[in-house]
Amino acid sequence: MTTPNTPADNPSTAAGGIPPGPAGVPSLPAQTQAAGGAPTVVVGTYPDYAQAQKAVDTLSDNKFPVERTAIIGTDLRLIENVLGRLTTARAALAGAASGAWFGLFVGLLFGLFSDSGWFAVILVCLLIGAAWGAVFGAIAHAATGGRRDFASRSSIQAGQYAVVTDAEVADQARQLLVQLNWQASGAQ
Repeated sequence: MTTPNTPADNPSTAAGGIPPGPAGVPSLPAQTQAAGGAPTVVVGTYPDYAQAQKAVDTLSDNKFPVERTAIIGTDLRLIENVLGRLTTARAALAGAASGAWFGLFVGLLFGLFSDSGWFAVILVCLLIGAAWGAVFGAIAHAATGGRRDFASRSSIQAGQYAVVTDAEVADQARQLLVQLNWQASGAQ
């Protein structure tokens, strides 16, 4: 015996015929689910984080409940800035620097419990750490076989930032942000 399907029984039609999203939860355009489960709505998009932060700060200054607001970075991209050529000597120098920090830490720990000559203990540990760091840095670089002979720094940046609020207070947020734009343009 079969029973008739109701919208609540079929998750693909539970939200008015909208198919479920990646987590099985229906998603609507310009609407996402907040951590608490309340729907959120995009009330503004900005090309950089500073402008999105200023928008939320303006909402806060106008007594808006900012705990119901989030800034979401979208269009993420990885940017790797090449700092320069990495040679075995540079790798050894970088290893020596990180080894010296570790040696200083160990030396401070040993120095705390030393009866005399605590400065000598710290200095010896620092030098041993730097030496071993240089050795391991050079070996690690040589082990790459020249596949990555450059130093770089990576960062993740967003293409734009969306300010979202709970659906219940979205209209109030939009009105306040429009007032911000009128003030910024000088219109009265």
